[in-house]
Amino acid sequence: MSDSYKTIETLGELFVHALELEHESAERYRQLARSMEIHHNQEVAALFERLAIIGEQHARTVEDRASGLALPKIAPWEFKWACPDSPESHCLELDATYLMTAPRALEIALHNEIRGRDFYAHVARSSSSRAVRENAGEMAEEESAHVSLLEEWLRRETEARQPDPLDLDPPNVPG
Repeated sequence: MSDSYKTIETLGELFVHALELEHESAERYRQLARSMEIHHNQEVAALFERLAIIGEQHARTVEDRASGLALPKIAPWEFKWACPDSPESHCLELDATYLMTAPRALEIALHNEIRGRDFYAHVARSSSSRAVRENAGEMAEEESAHVSLLEEWLRRETEARQPDPLDLDPPNVPG
């Protein structure tokens, strides 16, 4: 995985990546929350809304860290992650269904937090800038704490899990 990321060499570039990662994650969680509300899946809608709020809080933390720093403008296609989307927003729409349960939503969020942690860990290992390595290392530790939190939420949800609801009207998707 680390070989597919490009190197980040300045604090400004690191913070722009971190802001994009958190804002995009929060936006996608909020979109999923609205979609779940439309489908009357209030439990999962509330969970995605909570994840969106947490993402926005993380973005504010990054903004505080970047305070006073001139941040570069980076075109969407010039971000240095391994896929077109940021690490914390990967697969959100592909794995979401209107009958999604809270444990499945948490599995998706956990997968994305792990990808975010791994992104920052790669930056912490690969940058030639000491300041970038230190800040990325701190961000990787913060993401590790988020991973632990989601693992605990998932454990609690899984213990109380009911069987997945049966989709009586599945989508007609060509195979």
